[in-house]
Amino acid sequence: MNLRHKLQSKTTIGNLFDKHFENQRYVSEDSLHFLVDLVHLFRPKKPKKEVTVSIEKLLYFLEEHPDKRELLIGYLAQLFKERKFSRMLSDAAILQDADFVFEVKKRLLAKVLPYQPQKDTLQYILNQVFYLNSDGIWIKKVPMEELLRLFDLLSFRDIYVSVKEKSPLSELLNVMNLIPQRMSGRAMENDVIKMVPEYSQFESPFTAFEKELQEIIEKIRTGEQHAITSDDLLYKQLLILHKQCEEYVDKAFANSSKYGISIKVNQSLLRIRQQLYRMKILIPLLVVNKEEDKKHNTIQLALQLIKFNCYKNNVGQLINESTQLLSYEITQHTAKTGEHYITESPKEYFGMLKAALGGGFIVGILCIIKLLFSKIETSAFGHAFLYSLNYSLGFIAIYLCGFTLATKQPAMTAATIIQALEKGMKKQGKTENKHSSFAKLFARLFRSQFIAFVGNVVMAFPVSLLGIWAIDQVFDYNIAETKWPKLLGDLNPIFSPAIFHASIAGVFLFLSGIISGSISNRNKHNQVYYRIQEHPFLKMSFGVEKTKKIANWFEHNWAGIVSNGWFGVFLGSTASIGIFLGLNLDIRHITFASGNFALGLYGMNFKADLWMIGWSILGIGLIGFMNFIVSFGLSIGLAFRSRNIPLSEFRLLNKAIWIHFRKRPLSFFIPVKDKREEESVS
Repeated sequence: MNLRHKLQSKTTIGNLFDKHFENQRYVSEDSLHFLVDLVHLFRPKKPKKEVTVSIEKLLYFLEEHPDKRELLIGYLAQLFKERKFSRMLSDAAILQDADFVFEVKKRLLAKVLPYQPQKDTLQYILNQVFYLNSDGIWIKKVPMEELLRLFDLLSFRDIYVSVKEKSPLSELLNVMNLIPQRMSGRAMENDVIKMVPEYSQFESPFTAFEKELQEIIEKIRTGEQHAITSDDLLYKQLLILHKQCEEYVDKAFANSSKYGISIKVNQSLLRIRQQLYRMKILIPLLVVNKEEDKKHNTIQLALQLIKFNCYKNNVGQLINESTQLLSYEITQHTAKTGEHYITESPKEYFGMLKAALGGGFIVGILCIIKLLFSKIETSAFGHAFLYSLNYSLGFIAIYLCGFTLATKQPAMTAATIIQALEKGMKKQGKTENKHSSFAKLFARLFRSQFIAFVGNVVMAFPVSLLGIWAIDQVFDYNIAETKWPKLLGDLNPIFSPAIFHASIAGVFLFLSGIISGSISNRNKHNQVYYRIQEHPFLKMSFGVEKTKKIANWFEHNWAGIVSNGWFGVFLGSTASIGIFLGLNLDIRHITFASGNFALGLYGMNFKADLWMIGWSILGIGLIGFMNFIVSFGLSIGLAFRSRNIPLSEFRLLNKAIWIHFRKRPLSFFIPVKDKREEESVS
């Protein structure tokens, strides 16, 4: 450091002392203004993890001005005298409730209006001084050598000098006594124990951990050194038990694929995991092998207190941790379901076409029913109810008949191809093999989606046309005569918000996939199907075998029925909600667009010019594309996140898909004859 910089530093810090100190004393002994200004002086504007933060200029100033140093020592000694911090150490940045929504609301409120503890606590000081989230990052970038020098210059004492009540070490021991009790109680809850039946015949590792820690705490309180060494057998045994507790939690999370998991159990396990991590940080603070460890541990405790307090209201991390496992279980279900939507052989391909024709047939009928419902004089709510009923019953019928609604595929198949990519990342030796295999699977998905589109559209058009013609012949009434301008106008991608409305439908398609996975996971966790199978009244009424068949039917169909029902409600109520909010909201779906196109043409007696027909056909294609890309994009994003696959993989996957398309473009539309070139990732 050059002389000019030293003088500049001395002047800056000196101004702080001149501002806050008068006549060799602090203006207000309980004021924190000096600390706030001092921290602000060293706080970087944009802290970066890889850049160190130096406090050299403060150290130089204190060394050059012993009188100022003495003032600061007295001020800090008075400020930190008997400050409590045990509650902050046990609670800050740890889930306090199993209610996820409550926890999110509490943290969001705390960001706007922070909770302020009592003024006799250390947390009050940290709230006022280190009030930014970034403070927890840059403070750890101060070199330990500089912190040790500051420790000596300000005559701080280590935490091992006393275990009397209200001493720092006593506070630390109280926290380490409290956290295991909380963990042990939470781990003994019935919903948590149900996740780890493997441990039902053994003593809980949390109870053993608590007992072992009690012995260490007692040893520290009664010993002269007020610490233990790393060679202590109690300490080594404690680390083993801590590891067993971590394995307990890991096993519970792993068993979620067998037993399902609820948000409450997920939060309980997350809380135990956070508490175990807190103990993992605190346990080494009890170990002193050499004299300098006392200073080092004391500084580490201070840094951790600042970090925990800064992160206590972190909403993003809470949402990420709380939803990742649930999203994995949901997408795991949709991945299993999605396997049925990806064809490989010509037989499967034309089987998909047949199923799509069936789906198009039902949708053609739904288009006519919706048009008839639109003529009923009722409120917006009445139309929402009628449309929702029409859509829901139709989609459920498509599902139960084994037919296919094309745009339902992307939300289901995204997780399937991500699962294939995940397995490829584990098995493939070369990155290009992994990505090329993914591209081949995507080609199978795309052609399956393509033929499903074709089947739906090709069948919905003639069924709607035949239906409206039959009604006209029987009742001598063209039901689309006054509606055709809207029916055809809504297909125009330029002069109507058809693309935006198709995107809304894509979001609802994604949500229906989420609902399906969520229902399946919840029922599995609550053992719904086993309850039905063993229901005494049902077994007495229908017999054991029929009751078992009922349970199997519910297991394989209930999630699909509920998700299709809700999908119908979403589509049927969107326009009415838009009217209520004063927004132009509606949905566009490719299969319904095809049926409406037929109804519109008949309504105007087929007098449409080529431009109108061309724009309508283009609109139907764009609607289908938006249905696909939005639902698939959202689903694959969720699948990526649930499996911790980096988003950087997107670019590599897109490149592999493009290369494969250039080599074999037909494989994206029809089954290739050479199956050796179309192997899937198993």
